[in-house]
Amino acid sequence: MKMITTPLRSAGYALMLAVGSAAFAAPGAPGAPVSTDKAEVSFRNPAGFTEMGRSFGARTDWLDELSSYVAKRAARTVPDGERLLVTITDVQRAGMIEPWRHSATDLRVVRETTPPRIDLSFQLVAANGAVLKEGTRQLRDIAFMTRSSRHSGELLSYEKNLIDDWMRKDVERARR
Repeated sequence: MKMITTPLRSAGYALMLAVGSAAFAAPGAPGAPVSTDKAEVSFRNPAGFTEMGRSFGARTDWLDELSSYVAKRAARTVPDGERLLVTITDVQRAGMIEPWRHSATDLRVVRETTPPRIDLSFQLVAANGAVLKEGTRQLRDIAFMTRSSRHSGELLSYEKNLIDDWMRKDVERARR
């Protein structure tokens, strides 16, 4: 059976793609930037994240949870007058949604073979605008299931551990 593509059908697909892409950039949409007095957290092309290709159309509200957590953690870590600018460039959450498991909800199955991964770039900026520290990081934890977690039972508990470790290593040390 051969599919016939008409100009109208092609235009319809282009419109669906454009509307779907715009949803990630719209204020209030999942993945919208978060800005506080001590942090600015944004995502670069969240539709292209590794997680999006693995989630099979699952909800994306976890993007907001992740950016909010980074901003809250920065509020406790970054000194007054300084600001942490973070751009998250890729995320692969711990576990995987297995669509062949018939479930009424998005069931995420976490195994040792599906560790969390977050790629980001950052700048720690002083009150006078001087860059105190900057870089790109690939946050990984292959032993994520054997560690104790302050975030046990929370959404993104493994990913929050990655953020905590990174903040301790890069942001807190920059203050010393």
